[in-house]
Amino acid sequence: MDIEVSADGTLKYDRMAIRCALGRSGVRVHKVEGDGATPTGCFALRRVLFRPDRVKKPDTNLPIQPITLSDGWCDAPQDPNYNKPVTMPYPASAESLWRKDELYDVVVILGHNDDPPIPGTGSAIFLHVARSNYEPTEGCVAIALPDLIALLKICRDKDRICISAAPADQI
Repeated sequence: MDIEVSADGTLKYDRMAIRCALGRSGVRVHKVEGDGATPTGCFALRRVLFRPDRVKKPDTNLPIQPITLSDGWCDAPQDPNYNKPVTMPYPASAESLWRKDELYDVVVILGHNDDPPIPGTGSAIFLHVARSNYEPTEGCVAIALPDLIALLKICRDKDRICISAAPADQI
């Protein structure tokens, strides 16, 4: 079953229909590194990461592992590890997954531009925890932590997230 995400900020799965935050530049068909847009398309749910010092290990059928202080993700298009996990500190541009805020307390790595990564077409797109006011993301999909925990309980290993540029009533 697919998780459906619409451009108006609605995430639907099974019998769930919840609010989500999307990229600050909206939803786009042609994603470019750093554009702040959430890409359209269907993406595999690769694995779940969680902060063991802040949250209990989520109950899920997806592959799962704890985030460590040295976990990062490379977002430098010319680096050989572009759009791949790296160990921090990293010599090229990379985002730390061990954040001071709660956004990556639970995060799902999505299969966007990763098989293989094509430089400049956008690095990691995650499904992660939303800010309390659902402030836009840098291109990810974000939902409230309780919703993310509930969603992970019912996800199966072949599920995908499908992001559409259409509003919820048209998908």
